Amino acid sequence: MARIAVGGFHHETNCFVEPRTDFAYFASHRDRPPLVRGEEVIRWLSDTSFALSGFLGAMGGAHEFVPLVWTSGGAGGLVTRDAFERIAGEMVGRLSAAMPVDAVYLDLHGAMVTEEFEDGEGELLRRVRAAVGPAVPVAISLDYHANVTPQMVQATDALLGYLTYPHVDRIETGERAARAVELLLRRGRPPGRALRKTPFLIPLNDQCTLVEPSRSIVARSAAAEGELVNLSYLAGFPPSDLFWCGPAVVAHGWSQEAADRAADALLREIVMQEPNFAVEMVSPEEGVARAMAIARDATRPVVIADTQDNPGCGGNADTTGLLRALVEAGAEGAVLGFLCDAEAARAAHAAGEGAELRIALGGRTGPEGVTPFEARFRVARLGSGRFRTTGVVSGGREADVGPMALLTVGGVSVAVTSKRLQALDQAPFRHLGVEPARQRILALKSTCHFRGEFEPIAEAVIVVLAPGYYGADPAKYPYRRLRPGVRLRPLGPDRV
Repeated sequence: MARIAVGGFHHETNCFVEPRTDFAYFASHRDRPPLVRGEEVIRWLSDTSFALSGFLGAMGGAHEFVPLVWTSGGAGGLVTRDAFERIAGEMVGRLSAAMPVDAVYLDLHGAMVTEEFEDGEGELLRRVRAAVGPAVPVAISLDYHANVTPQMVQATDALLGYLTYPHVDRIETGERAARAVELLLRRGRPPGRALRKTPFLIPLNDQCTLVEPSRSIVARSAAAEGELVNLSYLAGFPPSDLFWCGPAVVAHGWSQEAADRAADALLREIVMQEPNFAVEMVSPEEGVARAMAIARDATRPVVIADTQDNPGCGGNADTTGLLRALVEAGAEGAVLGFLCDAEAARAAHAAGEGAELRIALGGRTGPEGVTPFEARFRVARLGSGRFRTTGVVSGGREADVGPMALLTVGGVSVAVTSKRLQALDQAPFRHLGVEPARQRILALKSTCHFRGEFEPIAEAVIVVLAPGYYGADPAKYPYRRLRPGVRLRPLGPDRV
């Protein structure tokens, strides 16, 4: 029986938004567990939908776990120096105190940028490697959107990424990591490592693995097969401003030749597919007009994705462009979710169900040109904001997003939360008495994750470009650190 240290530290950093992500945010309970330590890691993570959950389940009682810390700050602005040092310091401190261990497994994201370190995970892994020494195997799982760096690859012995976007295989990724760790425990650290970066960035909307070419690319991934510990494709997170931003192929193998051969072959395949990454996006006005036309004869809801206000990409979930377009077009049977406005939620709870009140809803945090939507709303339903998620992307989580309210104006309803929440699960709608499949139009603040839960019930999906802090076109980002010569989107302009 081996002693395996386990933990996790997640953040997907959008370097072009405020506010910064502080320690209090990591410590808060939202649609994911709060910061947990020691045995609480096992209690919170054993029966839910994260990679560590899959790892713990796959290992079962075969080994002794040494739980460190686990936390997720979701997506947002730069991680503060205070937050990073407190969390990384506690993780490495607990690891050092627990030595000796036979292996380390960490559930990470791979796109963390801090006030001090552009490669947050690379710095964390440098410290972990220093704590355990050169002989102990270190395995990590990463989000599909990881921006993999040389430091991350050199410090680890296995690197497994999610194979799906929407991310419906977090648990399976942890299980694949468990197989890799079992192999490392038998054979020790592998000598071969290879990292290849593509010469172009891929916008998040174009990374979906439900369609080609991403579906075929991720199918080439491997874990504990033949000469390889892993062959992994990570599509990157364009809003993170760092030198190594962008898609990557990573291989760890039992020889350098095997790692290089596998990484080179997969990179060639990705580069050949460059012209084929594309998703149509339209204005909110055009998107609403299309949705209303389709909904007239449809028996299932039309989904409109408000992609640029996705809190899963660092958006604030309170922009009003799509809401305004729905109301001004006279849409009927439309529900928008989830708009974050704690002040409006408090006012609705104070007024009570059935009350009418005038509210300036949302639009409080920018970007420039976004203003609150002022109207007289009816309070249709109130909720505590505490529920259990049920869907394929994030099911099995005990969520607490603060007081919620369903506010209606004309034929449009708005599901309001007090904490940011991406529209990737049906449970928050049902918490407010809304059955998603019975709506005519579902307007969702999400980029791709909504597809896992809502596309199967949709008559059609329309992606709109209303203003928001997640810019869907990387060519418009004011990069400062990205390496020169990278095309800012497939077939797009170069970074100069």
